[in-house]
Amino acid sequence: MTDTPRSHGRKTIRPSLQPRDLMSEEVHLVRAWQAQVITLFPEAFPGVLGLSLTGRALQEGRWQLHAIPLREFGEGKHRNVDDTPAGGGAGMVLRPDVMGRAVETAMQRVAGPVIYLSPRGRPFSQAMARSLATMPGATFICGRFEGLDQRVIDHYDIAEVSVGDFVLTGGEIAAQAIIDATVRLLPGVLGNAASTEEESFSEDLLEHPQYTRPAEWQGRAIPDVLMSGHHGEIARWRRAQAEAITRARRPDLWARHMARTGRAEE
Repeated sequence: MTDTPRSHGRKTIRPSLQPRDLMSEEVHLVRAWQAQVITLFPEAFPGVLGLSLTGRALQEGRWQLHAIPLREFGEGKHRNVDDTPAGGGAGMVLRPDVMGRAVETAMQRVAGPVIYLSPRGRPFSQAMARSLATMPGATFICGRFEGLDQRVIDHYDIAEVSVGDFVLTGGEIAAQAIIDATVRLLPGVLGNAASTEEESFSEDLLEHPQYTRPAEWQGRAIPDVLMSGHHGEIARWRRAQAEAITRARRPDLWARHMARTGRAEE
């Protein structure tokens, strides 16, 4: 008896608004988390997502990545995707008719939220990553130029998400960061569930310092408590370190932690 292929019984074909060669039709694995990226630069994917743990999970079919080339939905012979801003101003804006066709195609193929990577969006967080990991998948719109026509955002009720208070030339790097943060939380990707429970932001706290061999380096020794073998003392030390670092570096997180735990400021 031959072994059953890993993907046996999991394939499905999705309809598309774009004509395609039936022999090259994309196959979706039914139980895999689906990430779709609408982008002018599909060659940017998978990028770093194809390496290390996320890359192995991609090969194992725990998740799938589909880059949707926005240029395919462009207008005219030159497949134009942008135009000048209404009301004047510098730069160009992504057209609503072009992006609308791309979004319609994406929504037919994958269930889940549509997210526009935007510096004015809601800050991305570990809680958001955990929420996305429980969904069938998500579609990410990578902006370019001066941004996306607001009517598309309003019409499809698209969520705007930011990865920080800075501006990138496009949304591709931001999309990869969010996908990475989400994929690593999928079952079986990290292999050790405890590692996702103890890391930064799990309790609105930053992670404690980490050490490994050699015991002394450049005149600096590993803290004695970590070499003691006393697990209770080690846990208390790590907790105290995490709280001290969070309080000093991220007062916003510290305030949330204090409110959640019902503790009074000392």
